[in-house]
Amino acid sequence: MARFAIQGGRRLGGVQRSPGNKNAALPMLAAALLTDEPVTLRNLPLIDDVRTMLALLEDLGVDVRLRGHRVTLRAAGIRKRRLNEALCRRVRTSVLAAGPMVARFGKAALFPPGGDVIGRRRLDTHFEGLRQLGIEVDGRAPYRFRRAAFRGAGVVLDEASVTATENVLMAAVLAPGLSTIFNAACEPHVQELCTMLNAMGAHISGIGTNRLHIEGVRALHGADIRIGPDYIDAVSLVAATIVTGGSLRLTDVGADPLQLLARPLGKLGVRWTLADGELYVPANQDLRIRNDYGSAVPKLEDGPWPAFPSDLLSIALVMATQATGTMLFFEKMFESRLYFVDRLIAMGARIVQCDPHRVIVSGPSPLHGTYLSSPDIRAGIALLIAALCANGRSCIANAESIDRGYENIERRLRALGADIRRLTRD
Repeated sequence: MARFAIQGGRRLGGVQRSPGNKNAALPMLAAALLTDEPVTLRNLPLIDDVRTMLALLEDLGVDVRLRGHRVTLRAAGIRKRRLNEALCRRVRTSVLAAGPMVARFGKAALFPPGGDVIGRRRLDTHFEGLRQLGIEVDGRAPYRFRRAAFRGAGVVLDEASVTATENVLMAAVLAPGLSTIFNAACEPHVQELCTMLNAMGAHISGIGTNRLHIEGVRALHGADIRIGPDYIDAVSLVAATIVTGGSLRLTDVGADPLQLLARPLGKLGVRWTLADGELYVPANQDLRIRNDYGSAVPKLEDGPWPAFPSDLLSIALVMATQATGTMLFFEKMFESRLYFVDRLIAMGARIVQCDPHRVIVSGPSPLHGTYLSSPDIRAGIALLIAALCANGRSCIANAESIDRGYENIERRLRALGADIRRLTRD
């Protein structure tokens, strides 16, 4: 097990390049199962979740050629219809193999997916969505899927689930006839998957809205796709820089998501400029929480895109501990996402946890270093950001959870001036 040792209090600053979007890369890897022709993905983030997904595909018989941040996959020699149990349990997006496997090969079997433990992450929306396309689903582990009266249909999702939208979408592109997905998720990474599928020969319209229209085709072909930049990673680096008083220039960023995030983060006093694919964060920002009208305590809450992403709530919460004022954070999507705040309280943060979904943060609070453990990807990076601005030394155990979503994070932070080391032990 690895851990990070951080000496806090150093000002960060410098230039970084945004890596490929983790949340786009994982479903795009699964989409390679839809064709027997080569699919090349460029700007691939080399994070642990991606490596697990590649191992899962390779175990099925996909030819995987990884060269740096580029991978070429060819699913021509698929020899199995049952996914590896151990690999399924290591990554949440293993469930995304269901849609393309059953659509192309007629059946699939997989085990309950792994991923972050941030509350109940139901699969009902996946199963019901696929059933509406005429796919038989046995919801007892191992989950079994069989193509029965497979055809296009009007699919109504009972929640705007990102992965369920992607799973149903990847099945629908090969379903005969017309399909409409109602209440579809429209996050930027869902849009990227749609664009990739169209480049492979699919007919998808309504991209970026909550109603996707799909005209099924007989087969898809290969494609060469560049994965867009990761705005979650970008804001994580922005937060680490701001709480330490430094400045940052990020190159190759995605303008549209960051433009939408500027307003909610502006309630914390965060300022940046965007121009020509670059984001600039000035130094010594005066973080002051902006009250709602009538001097009411402001609220930052998450929700489906274009609402504030759940993946950024933990990071924004840490910034609030260093801002002047009081803010209510309302996590509506996962009941265990906020359970990491007891670690921040142990560091000296002034936080009241009202219930599993709501916390009140009053700042600024001087934080001090301590021994911590990372419970999941986003809580882990939030604790790391807190350690960077804390006085003294911190140690964050279970560094592997952060590796699942951030590539070489300690090396990138050291390049910005952080005092961080990775320690390993048996």
